[in-house]
Amino acid sequence: MNFDPMWDTRFAESDYAYGTEPNDFLKAQVKQLKGKRVLSLAEGEGRNAVYLAELGFDVTAVDASVKGIEKAQQLAHSTGVSVEFIQADLANFDLGREQWDSIIAIFAPFGQALRAKLHQRVVQALVPGGVFLTEAYSPAQIQFGTGGGNDIDTMLTKVQLAQEVKGVKWTHLEQLQRSVVEGRYHTGLAAVVQGVGIKQ
Repeated sequence: MNFDPMWDTRFAESDYAYGTEPNDFLKAQVKQLKGKRVLSLAEGEGRNAVYLAELGFDVTAVDASVKGIEKAQQLAHSTGVSVEFIQADLANFDLGREQWDSIIAIFAPFGQALRAKLHQRVVQALVPGGVFLTEAYSPAQIQFGTGGGNDIDTMLTKVQLAQEVKGVKWTHLEQLQRSVVEGRYHTGLAAVVQGVGIKQ
């Protein structure tokens, strides 16, 4: 079990910790997603899954936090969309094989050992030609302190991302600084890595 109970505490607050608007990188690259079936990893309170459902995708979203899932369900209900939310620890959740047209992971805070294994399972779970879209904090984020905690093990570089996600052709792979404004816990200049890869 890799779940940190801090997440239930954070998501139990009345407001949405990271807001209700989708991630900017996801919005900018959403046309790169393939097919209808999308899996969102470490979805949190539902903002990205609900956004994709509003666009007509068939979305399944996984998060380990019971409170996060409850908030996500509330957001989907208030928005009038249907999303399948699953409360599960991604360390042992079965993503399946060649099951998803697209998989997204937005600021999923996993340590390197779990993350590398999860990235391998992501590629296996995508259909041929399927798309993996991700944005994460890079180690330089520590100096900004605008989100993502202070554990450098949960952050990754462009090189690490390319090494961990084998079997995709990257159409977008970039390490940069950008302004991230997502609720109370992600606000300000941030150091991120972004990727969009197509399974070969």
